[in-house]
Amino acid sequence: MALRTIVKQGDECLQKVCRPVTEFNDRLHTLLDDMKETLIDSGGVGLAAPQVGVLRRVCVVMNEDEEIIELVNPEIIAAEGEQTGLEGCLSVPGRYGIVTRPYVVRVRAQDRDGNTFEVEDEDLTARCFCHELAHLDGQLYVEVADRMLSDEELEEYIRQMEEEMEEDED
Repeated sequence: MALRTIVKQGDECLQKVCRPVTEFNDRLHTLLDDMKETLIDSGGVGLAAPQVGVLRRVCVVMNEDEEIIELVNPEIIAAEGEQTGLEGCLSVPGRYGIVTRPYVVRVRAQDRDGNTFEVEDEDLTARCFCHELAHLDGQLYVEVADRMLSDEELEEYIRQMEEEMEEDED
């Protein structure tokens, strides 16, 4: 396994539609292993293949139990509800925006061996599914953000979230 370089906004590979995976082989397994290692090292919660310069329909998502889900040729097959919240991206470092996404998302994908499966999750993991699958179609979250936050707005947003969490604990 190896750490891969995460490409940044402005790199043309982040604007391209990725091709489906057709061969489930050692190259794919190495890509998935490297992406998982890169994701863990970066401290992020999701990583799509174009973010490491590979134009294939592959992404990895860390769910709220800190399990990494490998998604090959993923597609959203159901979504419901709505959530609006803070979003960032490893390819857009230091920038955050407010983005509206579905609250619950169901994804059909293949695993590293080509077996089809479905996974459904909500909240942050659902947001992450949407964010990473958008990368596979050449879209960054900044293109769908309700608005981007300044550093001061980000600090205020985080402070408000912390206060709400403290109130919930009481």
